[in-house]
Amino acid sequence: MAAKLKWHDRWLARLPADRLLTRLLLESFQEHRWKYLAASGAMVLVAAATAASAWMMGQIVDALSTPENRSRVMAVGVGVALVFAFRGIAMYTQAVLMARAGNRIVAQKQMQIYHRMLAQGVAFFNSNASSELLLKVTQSAQAARAIIDTVVAGFIRDLLTLIGLVAVMFYQQPVLSMVSFVVAPIVVYGVQRILRLVRDVMQQEMAGLGEIIKVVQETSLGARVVKAFGLEPRMADRMEVAVRQVEDRNNRIVQLQSATMPLLDIVAGLAIASIVILSAVDIFGQTPGTPGQLMSFVTAFLMSYEPAMRLSRMRVVIESNMVGVRMMYELLDTPQTMLQNPDAVPLQPGPGAVTLDNVNFAYDKDGEKVLNNVHVNFQPGKTTALVGPSGGGKSTLLNLILRLYDPTEGSVLIDGQDIRTATFVSLREKIAFVGQDTFLFTGTVMENLLLARSDATEEDAIAAAKVAHAHEFIEKLPNGYDTPIGENGSFLSGGQRQRLSIARAVLRQAPILLLDEATSALDSHSEVLVRDALETITRGVTTIVIAHRLSTVMNADEICYLEAGEIVEQGTIRDLLAADGKFKALYDVQFGGQREEK
Repeated sequence: MAAKLKWHDRWLARLPADRLLTRLLLESFQEHRWKYLAASGAMVLVAAATAASAWMMGQIVDALSTPENRSRVMAVGVGVALVFAFRGIAMYTQAVLMARAGNRIVAQKQMQIYHRMLAQGVAFFNSNASSELLLKVTQSAQAARAIIDTVVAGFIRDLLTLIGLVAVMFYQQPVLSMVSFVVAPIVVYGVQRILRLVRDVMQQEMAGLGEIIKVVQETSLGARVVKAFGLEPRMADRMEVAVRQVEDRNNRIVQLQSATMPLLDIVAGLAIASIVILSAVDIFGQTPGTPGQLMSFVTAFLMSYEPAMRLSRMRVVIESNMVGVRMMYELLDTPQTMLQNPDAVPLQPGPGAVTLDNVNFAYDKDGEKVLNNVHVNFQPGKTTALVGPSGGGKSTLLNLILRLYDPTEGSVLIDGQDIRTATFVSLREKIAFVGQDTFLFTGTVMENLLLARSDATEEDAIAAAKVAHAHEFIEKLPNGYDTPIGENGSFLSGGQRQRLSIARAVLRQAPILLLDEATSALDSHSEVLVRDALETITRGVTTIVIAHRLSTVMNADEICYLEAGEIVEQGTIRDLLAADGKFKALYDVQFGGQREEK
């Protein structure tokens, strides 16, 4: 799968920018076409008013040259006021409509990216750094909006404005207009040269932004390790390198984008100088015209500078933002690593019997097997403990039951139904899970508990907390159950976080309970309390518990010893101790040969 994703990314990177641009525009315009049509209409009015204002300058000069004709002066004055007012209203309308459509597109693209992420399996998140995903969600949607705004404004407002002003120029002074455009090809050639450099620089800048996000995340999540090992200087050096790289890339982008400005200035200077000189003499036997005509021509020429500059930079802006759009489509087009069967049906009601039928599994297609021909039945309503050395496949087994991954061979069944034929919702509703890496969401204690079940009440949450022996410490918090717990429960101790996680599983009231080192972060006193609580909540529930400390599984109905992906021993604790095998050796190491029998 990793190889396939890399191939896909390389293919998308080679996809012509014009095809990606067409795809982006078609997707975005379809839903917001009325806003863009209205904004386009306003832009047409802006272009017309801009051209009219340049034409009016000639009328002003001619009217002021004959001040005795007061009616003409008044008419010209009123006309100027109306043109500029009309232009201002049209610009306001265009700006508001474009902003609303653009903001909506950003929101939709961000949600589209996030929904695609949610639909991915765990393998996707294992192969994509969180900093890269964060960059794609935040930057890609903004890049998409920047391109759309540039295209719409460029092809409608700026292009039409330029056409209108050029029309005024040719109407007032056709020969001088021809002279002014002799040097225009210089700009086109210069812009084409700049475009070749923009894409590479933007890709490097995005990589630098990703590194900045990564350093900040690692500093925040690993603050204790950073402090304990005195890594502040090293992290500061990493951050400085990343920031410097982004700074250099930004400076380079500004240089490239701004390079069009001196080109236009040179062209404008040469053109104006030529116009000034040629306007004083006859050109091909033609007179320069009235002062008003010449003023109108010069005004239109000067006003055309700004839209011409934006048009010349448009391709540079599009190319610089196209890197972000490519990143967005890389994520949106990434094949899903875990798909629900199109014909999936809800899991049928049952006691919660779990079976692994000759299961083989490897995380990579050609990698080493993590589980090898595992066949085991977990009896409904009974507790089964998974023990053995690290790396034996215990957590992987629970991941398969949760269908975070699918077996390479074999099948996982719940009450006789292959979970690959079941809907995700019905499968997850039937299972409660407590992992060794306790994760809590930013919010209050109560908000975290109520996530377990949509129909749970606060009274249900409090009852679950009491069962998990979490109620006592929760009441001592500043605001009790309404106390914010910080990012991933950073305001709580490890034991408190784990008891909240157990309370969340209790509140779920699922017929299957998966416990992966659920008491690993507890002190001896808390472990005894939670162990008693687990004994209560596992009655009548199919429980599969992973434990390295055998003291937590002494009351299990059955024990499976996993080693190198295989179940090498299975039975009750009495049977395994009597067998004098691997479990007996582990038992003797932890208890010094003193038996604690059920």
